[in-house]
Amino acid sequence: MEFLEIPERTSGKRTYGLTSVIDLGTPIEELRNILNDFSHIIDIAKIGIGTAYITPNFQNKVNLYKKHNIKVYCGGTFFEKCYYQNKIPEYATYLHKLGIEWIEVSSGTLDIPIEERLNLIHLLKKDFHVIAEVGSKDASKEMTISEWKEEIQLLLDAGCKYVITEGRDSGTSGIYEKNGKIKSCLISELLEDIDSQKIIFEAPTPKHQMYFINEIGPNVNLGNVKMNDVLVLEAQRCGLRCETFYLEDQICKLPL
Repeated sequence: MEFLEIPERTSGKRTYGLTSVIDLGTPIEELRNILNDFSHIIDIAKIGIGTAYITPNFQNKVNLYKKHNIKVYCGGTFFEKCYYQNKIPEYATYLHKLGIEWIEVSSGTLDIPIEERLNLIHLLKKDFHVIAEVGSKDASKEMTISEWKEEIQLLLDAGCKYVITEGRDSGTSGIYEKNGKIKSCLISELLEDIDSQKIIFEAPTPKHQMYFINEIGPNVNLGNVKMNDVLVLEAQRCGLRCETFYLEDQICKLPL
């Protein structure tokens, strides 16, 4: 029985309000139990770093995600390893054989020029839904706000379905300072010119997630969510945690 007034959430086959989990080696039986209970609040699964290449019975894991209508793709580090070794055609064949329809193009470890990434997207979007990532995993590499905006817009214009803002699974680079503090000025500037429904903000901790929910709303796209935090995140989105307690009041006061 539902009786509380809570923020309205997107549902079903969502195009925004996405929860993208990071799978860093979840055993398949454990995953099966998690998805039996929580698949309705998981939209995307990123098989983190390069673990897909060495995961036992990886096909079974891909099939399990797809059975629950969850989009699955391999993390950008795997893509960059293939790029570094000139194996992108082999990588595409590998994904096709697994039935994976999504691919990430990133430059988090390698410094792949934006022009080269755009060329790759042009080729890959013929066969895949492309997600691109902006930002470096090296916290010492800073991008200006204008560079962030320009890259994100170029990637969207090139045909990417979504653009991810780098944050790592630790929340210590990209849109975060080394100490984990969110670069709030950067986020505010991005939201001025770019449709937030097309951005997936990497937010690996509840603290990071709460910031984006309060800043953008319950239907913000969030990535690098830990598997065990999925239900807690949904509670936050619904105003059922102290830090998002008054969320529905804030939404009601927004101008039409």
